[in-house]
Amino acid sequence: MKTLVTGANGHLGFNLVKELLKKEHTVRGSIRSLKDTKNVQRLKSLGDVKIVEARLDRPDQLTAAMEGIDVLFHAAAVYSYTEPNREQEIIDASLKGIKNTFYAAYEAKVKKIVLTSSVVTLPFTLPDASPADENDWTNDTRVPYLKAKTEGEKLAWDIAKDKKLDMVSVLPGGIGGPGFAKNTPTIDIIEAMMMGAMRMGVIQTNFPYVDVRDVVSAHILAGEKDCEGRFIACSNPSPTFRDIIETMHRIDTKIPLPLMTLPNFMMGAMGFFDKFNRLVLGTPLIVAPELMATMKGKSLNFSNQRIKDTLGWQQQFSLEQSLSDTIDEIKKLKNQN
Repeated sequence: MKTLVTGANGHLGFNLVKELLKKEHTVRGSIRSLKDTKNVQRLKSLGDVKIVEARLDRPDQLTAAMEGIDVLFHAAAVYSYTEPNREQEIIDASLKGIKNTFYAAYEAKVKKIVLTSSVVTLPFTLPDASPADENDWTNDTRVPYLKAKTEGEKLAWDIAKDKKLDMVSVLPGGIGGPGFAKNTPTIDIIEAMMMGAMRMGVIQTNFPYVDVRDVVSAHILAGEKDCEGRFIACSNPSPTFRDIIETMHRIDTKIPLPLMTLPNFMMGAMGFFDKFNRLVLGTPLIVAPELMATMKGKSLNFSNQRIKDTLGWQQQFSLEQSLSDTIDEIKKLKNQN
């Protein structure tokens, strides 16, 4: 099939281009600027991929990029929790970006759209609540990124219905694994753990983690198979933060274990500890106060049974393998810099 991957230089996009080429599909990858020679060369190193410039705020570029395309993988997004003054950029990239991209797909007569959404569009629930599934949506959108992903996917479904577009959405969690050129918020969390950010204590909630290669598999299955609707592509059950850091310690004993599990009432103080760790240890900022308020006393509890039953998706990469590869990639990037 002839494919277009938006956000082709991102963690997911890069790995998706790589696997599509491996499966001998025709691949076109869009990036914000062809003047970004580093990203252009990085993508070209994967093989016979056509690289095009297509900004999400340029409908003309998007329409041109989709000419002759069978399947669009819309992975482009602004993924950020802690960077100041990016709230509107995050929301615009999702809402305006989806509107422009989907209308361009309609004009170009693209046969199918696979949208990268997120499990953060699902509700955070009390620990003993029934698992959420693809029919559920969060109503807590105080965090800009959660608002962007939730309202963006809902808008996508509205446009798809109105324009009769064949669309599916894939809902991954925090994505780890190899193939990133710079840190995402998920990679920041792992790097912060490596540097000792949770040595004094770890929060008692889960983290919806999944390897990028398993997310790529979900996207390609959704693009190749006759299917519809939403698909949760994430570990089920999700590991806790303690699970993650203990696994990392087994991989590298230099990564410190937490001294305690913090009680829920201390969630509000995590922003202070985050800034303290940044100052003392030089760790990336990983805490957004609004997100801590959303997560307090709750977890993301969901079922990924639908994607297994409908698409035959199975996770191939264990938490230990994925974290090991992520740690290696972080170390490699640090050495390059």
